[in-house]
Amino acid sequence: MAAIDLGAIHSFLACETPDRWVENALQHQDIMLIDHANCEKKAASTALNMIYRYVDKFDLLNKMSRLAREEMRHFEQVIAIMKKRGVDYIQLSSARYAGGMREGLRTHEPEKLIDSLIIGAFIEARSCERFAKLAPHLDDELKNFYLSLLKSESRHFLDYLGLAEKYAESPIDDRIAYYAQLEQKLVESPDQEFRFHSGPMAA
Repeated sequence: MAAIDLGAIHSFLACETPDRWVENALQHQDIMLIDHANCEKKAASTALNMIYRYVDKFDLLNKMSRLAREEMRHFEQVIAIMKKRGVDYIQLSSARYAGGMREGLRTHEPEKLIDSLIIGAFIEARSCERFAKLAPHLDDELKNFYLSLLKSESRHFLDYLGLAEKYAESPIDDRIAYYAQLEQKLVESPDQEFRFHSGPMAA
């Protein structure tokens, strides 16, 4: 498998995933898979919601349509692995990450769209960074699966970021900086429960 250059993602994110979170993931692999499946569903749903809301933006429609299909394909792959491993698909509470990232989301357009696209870029970038960081510690099946996701996840990050730049009426550097700081706080501060986008579990 050809190596994927994650330099742009590491430059975009304000911090790396803490090593403690990786330890948590290895200790809770069933929860990791269940919540990963949930994340793929939510990513597809987010893309579909944008397709319904912004019908006049053809570049967005095309990219979000492709993204939704890919995320649902990833969902199918995750639940196939869960079934193979005897992992029951139970209900889990959501991580605070996505809700926390929506703090400060502007409510008027086009600013709401720009913020939503930037948030999408951070979510995809963090997912990609975590897949890469987890992969060396996993069994061969999960390692190869997570490495196989890097290309599409890194492209989703670039799609979201590119659309934000395309539709913004002014430079978006300040909004990226705002969400980078918010995302770093969510990633580094302790959580009570492990989730794919949680911070490290409190000791």
